[in-house]
Amino acid sequence: MTTDIVTYSRDGDIALIGLNRPDKRNALSEKLVAAFKAAVERAQKEAKAGVVYGNGAAFCAGLDLAEHVERDAVESLHESHRSHEAFEAMARGRIPFVAALHGAVIGGGFELSAAAHVRVADATSFFALPEGQRGIFIGGGGSVYLTRLIGTPRMIDLMLTGRVLSAAEAERAGAVQYLVEPGQALARATELAHRIARNAPLTNFAVINALPRLHGASHDDGLFFESFVAALTQATDEARNGLRAFLEKRAERITPQGTRPAAADAGKKARAKSRGR
Repeated sequence: MTTDIVTYSRDGDIALIGLNRPDKRNALSEKLVAAFKAAVERAQKEAKAGVVYGNGAAFCAGLDLAEHVERDAVESLHESHRSHEAFEAMARGRIPFVAALHGAVIGGGFELSAAAHVRVADATSFFALPEGQRGIFIGGGGSVYLTRLIGTPRMIDLMLTGRVLSAAEAERAGAVQYLVEPGQALARATELAHRIARNAPLTNFAVINALPRLHGASHDDGLFFESFVAALTQATDEARNGLRAFLEKRAERITPQGTRPAAADAGKKARAKSRGR
């Protein structure tokens, strides 16, 4: 599916959703937000993981301010709610999303990225929340999503001072998880999404929906809820097969350099045995 402002394609089990207003640096208009929500809802039905990215020179430079100049408080309230619905469809949906970031990740674009579950930024990325300098307040869920990522003191700093974070600073602040070379964010995000798609669907659903709720729970409630989620996921065929694969040494092996197929270890052992003869 391709519209004038959102692109949608599939790479196997992965849905690729692209913001497509490159001449406006993918500024979030009312029409773009509605198209993005529709694309996310489609991905929930036919993919196991998703990637969101920006076409052109930027991921997203924030709100389309031309639409906001003449809005009154009631109209602004409803527009904020529409953004919440669109971003929440991704944040609390059925499948995980990876955001591939480059260029400007500003205001509403920063908020949108925070609603994804994993963020990959290339070295050209820069991050800011300039709402304080515009006389407005964030309205795309950033006070919830972003605050949980980077903390209240950093949010206050960014909004009051207009500070701009580089990709490396954003990674240190917890706003992104992966840093890559310029032009490599989409490839890395797609690679991660394919890896995520191999997980059991119920486990992926639990990770993206249970963990945010546990974050705000009391100590006792959190542990109780965790036990239920753990029991629910373990009682599936995917979990049993995954545990058997580990016990039978068919699962990927965890090493200091990451993970590698179990077959690599088996081959290494066979070569070592051969040399010992």
